Amino acid sequence: MLVPALLAPVLSPPGATAAPAAGPAAAALPPSAAPHAPAVATVSRHAVAVGTGGAVAAETPGATRAGLAVLKAGGNAVDAAVATAAALGVDDPFVAGPGGGGFMVIHLASGRNVTIDGRETCPATCTPRLFLDRSGKPLDFELARHSGVSVGVPGMVAQWSKAVRLYGRHSLAQDLQPAIRLARTGFRVDAEFRSTTQASLAQLQAFTSSRKLFLTKAGGPLPVGTLFRNPDLANTYTLLARNGPAAFYRGRIGAAVAKAVQHPPVAAQTDLTVLPGSMTTQDLRQYVAKSRTPTHVRYRGLDVYSMAPPSSGGTTVGEALNILSGWQLGSESRATALFHYLEASRLAFADRNAYVGDSDYEPVPVAALLDKQFAATRRCLVKGTALKSPVAPGDPFAPYSSSCSTGSAPAAPVAQEGKETNHLVTSDRWGNVVSYTNTIEQLAGSGITVPGHGFLLNNELTDFDFAPATPATYDPNLPAPGKRPRSSMSPTIVVRDGKPFLAVGSPGGSTIITTVLQTLVNRIDLGMTLPQAIAAPRANQSNSGATVVEPAFAAAPYASVLQRRYGETFSVLKPPADTIGFVNALEFLSGGRVLAATEPRRSGGGTALVVHPTP
Repeated sequence: MLVPALLAPVLSPPGATAAPAAGPAAAALPPSAAPHAPAVATVSRHAVAVGTGGAVAAETPGATRAGLAVLKAGGNAVDAAVATAAALGVDDPFVAGPGGGGFMVIHLASGRNVTIDGRETCPATCTPRLFLDRSGKPLDFELARHSGVSVGVPGMVAQWSKAVRLYGRHSLAQDLQPAIRLARTGFRVDAEFRSTTQASLAQLQAFTSSRKLFLTKAGGPLPVGTLFRNPDLANTYTLLARNGPAAFYRGRIGAAVAKAVQHPPVAAQTDLTVLPGSMTTQDLRQYVAKSRTPTHVRYRGLDVYSMAPPSSGGTTVGEALNILSGWQLGSESRATALFHYLEASRLAFADRNAYVGDSDYEPVPVAALLDKQFAATRRCLVKGTALKSPVAPGDPFAPYSSSCSTGSAPAAPVAQEGKETNHLVTSDRWGNVVSYTNTIEQLAGSGITVPGHGFLLNNELTDFDFAPATPATYDPNLPAPGKRPRSSMSPTIVVRDGKPFLAVGSPGGSTIITTVLQTLVNRIDLGMTLPQAIAAPRANQSNSGATVVEPAFAAAPYASVLQRRYGETFSVLKPPADTIGFVNALEFLSGGRVLAATEPRRSGGGTALVVHPTP
């Protein structure tokens, strides 16, 4: 049921078993990296590809093939990234598509590293009370999530257009062609598509447009084997190909978006309460995808580039790496190395939660958070026993030395970020590399399909904090007009001696940060090959009480050592939601070869392809 009056004051202006590589052995590492020998099983070949001429790794076969087709047609890594992302909007529509946004990190063949921020923005009517009811209490998360009030101004199309215009070889129209063909011809529903439909069934059933596109006439998930076509999305992409981003931000697509937000197409059959949003066509006209300076830290002789605020990925991964740089993980036991990884994550998250928001609105101390001296003041808090969360943040605004210290601020609130994101990586024959994370937030986003246009709208505004921990607490992540909510997306590119070495990223909400960090530690410090680093069991410590771990992590010999010797406590995930993250990554080998790697088992596994495979 649509409830227009409930928020009147608010809406008015006021795992898997570890597995080793199939393919080449690990490339040479920095001198500080010492090899470990993890016990692992065999990786399926579909998860690994080695060759030349460029590569793509993404979650679905259709999207990966779309990116590869663009590379083979003369497009570069940026063109391939846009083509892959657009195709994911077709065959992975519950996590991707033009109704969302994301962050793109690009290593150019010239040696420059650049980023494009396509994060969604809050409409002009936003206030810090956006998610408070009339009594001042925070809304129920699920109520906010499946309502127009949660929809941010989508940034994806503007980001695609800017990336191609500045750094691509093809036009946006050319890059959209594989996705247009895929949407028109369709694909067969598989078990993964059906299960994601089932997981978001209540939201999809709540809106007439979503029921019509994604469900059977009886309102259930489409059977496995059904040919799924999306002609509305094909027409939307065709309109974008013909008229460019103006069709979205100044034309009829944008008008349809604003209408769907303000007047959600609520189905008569739903029992869900749906709140309207306030987004207007003017909000869409004012959207800008922004070029931002990437974050940068040096780690074991490598240069690590990632995304600056409003993403917290670059600062948090970077701070954690700086903390870890004070320990020689490669010469430590596996349990000790993992203990240091968990504690570095815990401390970096304390600072992330307290200080990171949209830097266009908040004084985010990026340089201090990435300063090695500041990291030393956090590292020395680790005395050999797990710290008790929530750990207080440090004070990056005050003068600091190598002495141990914490700030006086209490632990900050943590927004409930959706885990249903996607990440893709691409490279080309010229030396360009893209690491790109994008999303519509929760699985199926807000649940609202834009009528006649075939794509779901995001619920990204729920990444804002609904309210500060206490009224007196400074909170950098409260809503405001035009503001971008804090994100954990961590698209990362690692450079060695000016040349690309790794490109990596993952979906997973706040677990994105720890997934990327653990993958880097596995590869750089623990001597694993890239496929091993991806397949290894994962643990997530984000300044929470217990560390969330995959079953395979809890079952490993080092887990009992972490508990007994270091005092770590675990919360073990249970099926079916028993995995953390979904990594897609590239590693650049000698002789112009690239190794593309993805998950061999998590969520059914991904797809990695290269233009010219080699043995």
